[in-house]
Amino acid sequence: METKIYIENLKCGGCAATIKKGISAIEGVSDINVIVDESLVEVTTTNDVIKTVKEKLSKMGYPEVGDVNSFLHKAKSYVSCATGKMSSEA
Repeated sequence: METKIYIENLKCGGCAATIKKGISAIEGVSDINVIVDESLVEVTTTNDVIKTVKEKLSKMGYPEVGDVNSFLHKAKSYVSCATGKMSSEA
């Protein structure tokens, strides 16, 4: 099942790398595509784990559009962004 999730705070490839790493750790996720220009995460799952994916995105600082986007979410997304940039440079 493929699901499109539009998210807040997605800024760059570093963010995308962090999102891919975090979401791929969820059992049942078989494919992840992050489109930075559209603030879009496309997830293919083998079972019903979309709620878990959305919760994980929010915990990493990338809540779904329409959900609360608090200062804490924004701060976490900046940390995730920096972490992703460092990981992709290594």
